[in-house]
Amino acid sequence: MSMEQKHKHANLEDRLIAFGVGIVNLGYQLQKFKELKPISDQILRSGISPALNYGEALHAESKKDFIHKMKIALKELHETLISLKILSLLRNNPDLEEVKRLKKENGELVAIFISSVRTAKRNSLNK
Repeated sequence: MSMEQKHKHANLEDRLIAFGVGIVNLGYQLQKFKELKPISDQILRSGISPALNYGEALHAESKKDFIHKMKIALKELHETLISLKILSLLRNNPDLEEVKRLKKENGELVAIFISSVRTAKRNSLNK
């Protein structure tokens, strides 16, 4: 792995960790409202999962395993985005600005993962 690839992976990993921390902090705020606890529980699971799955993908046993783990992370990002969209429409949301910020970052991460999966598929077909 070249130095540039290592930096790219470290940057994405850092972004995923920061995103997960943002989701956890939001989840703590949501837990204070009984009616928001179910969505809080769900977003906490799906929101930290992409970072964990990305960590697994970096140590995948094969290109196929890498693609599979990246796709799992992408599914979790999509699930988190839906939760964030729901939260952004709620009148009693405790931190609408943070939800907007996390939605924007989630969208950027989805785009990165879609591109990475496409590239990995293309590279595996060319070999």
